[in-house]
Amino acid sequence: MRVDTRIAVIGIIVEDKSSADGVNGLLHQYGAYIIGRMGLPYEKKKVNIISIVIDAPQDVINALSGKLGRLPGVSAKALYSKTGGV
Repeated sequence: MRVDTRIAVIGIIVEDKSSADGVNGLLHQYGAYIIGRMGLPYEKKKVNIISIVIDAPQDVINALSGKLGRLPGVSAKALYSKTGGV
């Protein structure tokens, strides 16, 4: 059985540094789907910005984005490719 996957970018903004372990734990848990990751600390505004490129079934992407967004002081949104990367 073939499972359709989508390519997406998940943008994450971490405003509460105490949630960093939770963010990293989730990213490790979903690591098999992650193509790449870029993190930028922005000291001027006291936030960290992380972008994740992921190739996974849509429900997996939604689950990761939702779990990240439920962490205290963390915002996360997913942006999907139009073609699905097929």
